[in-house]
Amino acid sequence: MFDPPKRSGPRPATTGLEIPHDQIDQFSPAPIREALIEQARALPGVFLGPSQVSEPASLALRLHRPAGPWEAFLHPSPDEFAHIHRAGFLHLTLPQPMIAPLVAAGWAEPHPISLRPQWPDTIVMLYAPRDEDELSVVGTALRASWRQASLEEE
Repeated sequence: MFDPPKRSGPRPATTGLEIPHDQIDQFSPAPIREALIEQARALPGVFLGPSQVSEPASLALRLHRPAGPWEAFLHPSPDEFAHIHRAGFLHLTLPQPMIAPLVAAGWAEPHPISLRPQWPDTIVMLYAPRDEDELSVVGTALRASWRQASLEEE
């Protein structure tokens, strides 16, 4: 059972649009975003590069050997399970049991595109971590996304 702590403060403002689905305030400070990227880089089998499904400045997290189910990836990419935007927020797929608790605790919102039947309903925006404590929660969600896509255990 996943029970994240309540995120402090109000939710960040977002566009609420399918494209662009952006967070427009409460960004990550540069050192926190860099620490998030380092966590991503350390995941086994992951390589980083420009997103195949988002703005080119987004940093994609892709797998050398994707093994997860269809709902573990950001389509149409066959191997991108997450990307980190310049402001520090992420779009990623999550195991279904994690989504409602993260949304209820103020950490995430479903991606509007996931309402379309040709897209998995596992795609969320995970808000930009603002400090080390928030980075810990975001890192937990990121590792869950990686496990779902790679079928690996830490």
